[in-house]
Amino acid sequence: MYFGSMKTTIDIPEKSLREAIKHTGAKTKRDAVVTAISEFNRRRRLEELAERIQGSCPDFMTQTDLRRMRQDHKWETAR
Repeated sequence: MYFGSMKTTIDIPEKSLREAIKHTGAKTKRDAVVTAISEFNRRRRLEELAERIQGSCPDFMTQTDLRRMRQDHKWETAR
């Protein structure tokens, strides 16, 4: 596994790069690219985590349970 940095030459469309700089608030093109890659990787890790844990909490409250609980609470506070 490689943990250093890597120099490379790539052709990035200027419009896309300007937009990335704007959205990331980066001062340099390099910072914009590094930030965009880091954000992409973070989102993918979150997607993988969500897929892994989806359905793994059988006792988790359903939307129907939550709705019923809220209705019961309204009924009790109205008395």
